[in-house]
Amino acid sequence: MKLIINTDDRYAETEIIVNCSRIGDETEKLLAAIRMLDMKLAGIRDGRQYVIEASDIIYIESTDKRCFLYTMTGAYENQMNLSELETRLADRDFMRASKNCLFNLKHIKSIEPDLDRRLTLTMERDLVVIVSRQYSGLVKEKLEGVYHG
Repeated sequence: MKLIINTDDRYAETEIIVNCSRIGDETEKLLAAIRMLDMKLAGIRDGRQYVIEASDIIYIESTDKRCFLYTMTGAYENQMNLSELETRLADRDFMRASKNCLFNLKHIKSIEPDLDRRLTLTMERDLVVIVSRQYSGLVKEKLEGVYHG
């Protein structure tokens, strides 16, 4: 891979152009990382609204029709529902763990098989995410691609 950076005061904003013969695994990983840099979500905690980088989100959980974003600095409520968040984060490093949870692949510390074909993920901050058997096959497949691809 060749990297060319042109700096000039004439540029009002950063523009990224990717030239390739085909989009392979390496290019997909690069594009996912770039997209994560430019994605922000709103989070509310203690009556204040915060801007949260998608890459800082460890996992997202829906409870009682409310969505919470868990980061290294704590939990924040988001006004979107889980399906809307899943759609917004579809081409990022997020996957479905269960009907009420999404997680960020980049924040996994360890993976352990659990009962009944489930997975237990230990995330940053030692947060635990249980992947239901419905999603465990997809998660295993994706993780093999990420860590062995």
